[in-house]
Amino acid sequence: MSAPPSAISYSDALRDRLERALEAQVSCGDAPRTRHRDGLLPFFTNRLILETSPYLRQHAHNPVNWYPWGDEAFDEARRSGRPVFLSVGYSTCHWCHVMEEESFEDIGIATLLNEQYVAIKVDREERPDVDAVYMTALQALTRQGGWPMSVWLDAERQPFFAATYLPPHDGTRGSRRGFASICADLARIYRDDPTKIAQSAESIVGAVRASMNGFPAGGELPGTAVLDRARGDYARIFDREHGGLQGAPKFPSSLPVRFMLREHARTGSAEALAMATASLEAMAAGGMYDQLAGGFARYSTDERWLVPHFEKMLYDNALLAVAYAEAYQITGRAVFARVLRTTLDYLIREMTSPGGGFYSATDADSEGEEGTFFVWSEAEIRAILGDDAGRFIAFYGVTEHGNFEGKNVLFVPRPDEAEWLALADARERLRIAREARPHPIRDDKILAAWNGLAMSAFALGGFVLDEPRYIRAAERAAAFVASDLTHEGRLARSCKDGQISGAGFLEDHAFVVAGLLDLYEATFESRYLSRALELARAMEPLFGDAGNGGWFRSAADHERLIAREKPSHDGAEPTGASVAIRSALRLHAMTGDDAWRTIAERALRAYSAILEQAPTSLAEMLLAIDFACDVVPEIVIVRARESDARDPFIDTLRRRFLPNRALLGAHDGKGIAILADLAPIVAGKATIDDETTAYVCRMGACRLPTTSTTTMLDELTSLTVRDVR
Repeated sequence: MSAPPSAISYSDALRDRLERALEAQVSCGDAPRTRHRDGLLPFFTNRLILETSPYLRQHAHNPVNWYPWGDEAFDEARRSGRPVFLSVGYSTCHWCHVMEEESFEDIGIATLLNEQYVAIKVDREERPDVDAVYMTALQALTRQGGWPMSVWLDAERQPFFAATYLPPHDGTRGSRRGFASICADLARIYRDDPTKIAQSAESIVGAVRASMNGFPAGGELPGTAVLDRARGDYARIFDREHGGLQGAPKFPSSLPVRFMLREHARTGSAEALAMATASLEAMAAGGMYDQLAGGFARYSTDERWLVPHFEKMLYDNALLAVAYAEAYQITGRAVFARVLRTTLDYLIREMTSPGGGFYSATDADSEGEEGTFFVWSEAEIRAILGDDAGRFIAFYGVTEHGNFEGKNVLFVPRPDEAEWLALADARERLRIAREARPHPIRDDKILAAWNGLAMSAFALGGFVLDEPRYIRAAERAAAFVASDLTHEGRLARSCKDGQISGAGFLEDHAFVVAGLLDLYEATFESRYLSRALELARAMEPLFGDAGNGGWFRSAADHERLIAREKPSHDGAEPTGASVAIRSALRLHAMTGDDAWRTIAERALRAYSAILEQAPTSLAEMLLAIDFACDVVPEIVIVRARESDARDPFIDTLRRRFLPNRALLGAHDGKGIAILADLAPIVAGKATIDDETTAYVCRMGACRLPTTSTTTMLDELTSLTVRDVR
């Protein structure tokens, strides 16, 4: 094993650790991801082989002398007087792979980096705090962002230059200046003109701090006017031909479907419902949805949802599953139930670890090309399906010339649920044939936050579809988080192969709390509500902004970066703050504890100026405002026996869209006593004539108990709960 070219010699202790890690890698047949190797033996090995992140380990045999983020790297930068080159990406990022192959695998460029820089690699999914700080710097400099993110820092972690993907050399891909030239120029300026570097760093750091924690002072509690304005903003830029928002690329999160469903429920707006359902239909018919195996790619490169960027992310699929579940509750349409079911089935089949946790993502690339695993030629389909090919080809828009680099991304030009059902056998034959192809790489680290989202998806999906195996999947994930993603009582960020990586961030806590609340409502198992309360209470001292309300992304005892982010934008993933506010409101409704309402309202006031100026920038937070402005009933179900096979009240509720309610339940007697410690409203509740009984309450005041589902619905309606069915 050799150190990377021109790298400082490894100490004996470090070399021993690297050699043992390399031996373990080779013994399990894990081929090094590098062209610099002899069979399974790489020519170079760096410190990233000691990390748990699959993304970092992909770079462990580059000729670049990579360090992980940490004090060792910055101590070396101070000792040597060299600047730091920081590269941030993630394992399923196509252009990250391109830059690796073009630049980080190039011996000449690697030698330049090793001689003149301390090079650091960061997995943005493990360290979202680091990613957010330097993405803010990148956006301040260039007005754009993206990955791979390339940032040049001084030894005090201050950025002085930033870019995204850079071609390796001058003229490559039409560039004027390539990565190698930029690195050489910046190293020279860092050495010869430290005043210029210091001035640049000071300016950028000031911009980062102002952007990340320069919140305007809190104001009035946001109300329905914010919701009205957001709906109008979305309507103005809605793509009425293809769904979603106008233009390309198209991301599933660009139009917040769940907000539109709530706007329909709140105001009766047919337009809001049409915008939501048209977008869901278009995504399900397009190539962004995997027509053979289920699940969604991260985004569509075109306005028609046709050609995806082929990586699949756990968070996208979890969030979309919830949207399809809610759309099915409102419309009762089979297509939404079908997409919900196939998405959850995909996650169970391909993204579930043996312990029940959910893996993070799968790559877009295989066999060195983007999309190869997913696309088809017409000839391939005819060879596999024979006489059935014609019908399949017509339904899925297959042509001889294809729609993606001469091949076909399957899509549905004219949706027809009956035809979809008729082609089930043909789809399965093609899926099995596809399984024989080399698969894209899977990022098998397990993130607490994304598992929280998956818990919500499976709990709600199982509840809505009356499918116990989905609820069991949510319970397995909850058990995994409690065992493998919890250390000394503290929630961790991620784990892989039993190794925990770092303490959890705000979104880890917030998403897991929300998942546990959804799981409680799907099972009536008090332990899930108890754990949700425990984690939610822990969030206040760890992340809370005591002076202004809301939460910081990193904990009070976390590593101090140049800025401490207070999340202010919902993107492809919601912020932890948006989810935490809605959970606090749910906990208030469930427990009757006014402290939770106070926490939620202080946070909403902290964000009031942003919501006033740009309500669509906090799309997920609009769900919390909708909850806060609604008349929220507490529904208590008391079952006569644990062995009751059916619960008529739950069967009724699973078919109705009531997003803003607290659902509580237990078996008579002991179960009620246990739950009453968490939710005092259930104390003293009992069955009538030994039959399952429902209580509809408002702010702790309950109507007369009933054993009639019709009466329960009448009581809900009389409380002005929204009902669009």
